[in-house]
Amino acid sequence: MDNLDWNQLKAFLHTAQTGSLSAAARKLGLTQPTLSRQVAAIEQQMGVTLFERVGKAMVLTPTGLDLLEHARSMGAAAEALGLAASGRSQAVGGVVSVSATDAVATYLLPPIVQRLRAAEPGIAVEVISSNALSDLLRREADIAIRHVKPEQPELIARLVREAKAYFYAAETWVQVHGHPRTADDAAQLPFVGSDRNGQYLAYLRQYGLNLSESNFTCYADNTVTHWALVRQGLGIGAMMDEIAHETPSMVRVLDDVPPLRFPIWLVSHRELRTSRRIRLVFEALAEGLAGLSD
Repeated sequence: MDNLDWNQLKAFLHTAQTGSLSAAARKLGLTQPTLSRQVAAIEQQMGVTLFERVGKAMVLTPTGLDLLEHARSMGAAAEALGLAASGRSQAVGGVVSVSATDAVATYLLPPIVQRLRAAEPGIAVEVISSNALSDLLRREADIAIRHVKPEQPELIARLVREAKAYFYAAETWVQVHGHPRTADDAAQLPFVGSDRNGQYLAYLRQYGLNLSESNFTCYADNTVTHWALVRQGLGIGAMMDEIAHETPSMVRVLDDVPPLRFPIWLVSHRELRTSRRIRLVFEALAEGLAGLSD
């Protein structure tokens, strides 16, 4: 047991997490026969049965369940070791992954990445477009752009600024419906929704908009798609003012309604912040995103 093979342990851990040899093999970049041999080898070395084969599924035995938490702890320790090693790296070259919402990734990041690339040609930025919060502790991204303050003490965060979003409609929509300016004007007008569970509706009501589901002509939880529907003239929608200003044929409406406000946070793992390439990208993002409010 003193000579436990880390590759075999990873095979056990990923098979347990995915419940499938083929899925675990894809995740580890191995062939299924190779992964199967590693699982069999760790079972033989430990002298226990970790899995039962049920059809194509791999189901943990009671012994496997008992050992799974220990394997997870070892995996977390290995990831922490990798983070510390990456954090000490001072090389300027390499890839830095940045997670951001779909709207920020599509509209705001490209010019910032272009300027960074011109200044630091050795750094390649991987843009991860996702409205989910990336788990930086598990290295799903090196840096995340978030609209909520992180709570994990292991993360380091900087509040870049407070962003504002106003209500907009397409010029063609305004030609048909006129130019509404107050919350009362909007009561009977069409809007583009973002979800069907009532969260967006409740959010708009907080801003004094007395709307109902009947006001929504369509829905899209993806912000880029939502904005495309607004541009098409399907209804009123909210958008960050810097994005709307760069979109042709859009008109700001509901001028008397206060803007939607939300923070922009830059977040990174504190060990990674000691890496020069991570720090360069972090500072470039902070400068670029802050400058958008000028």
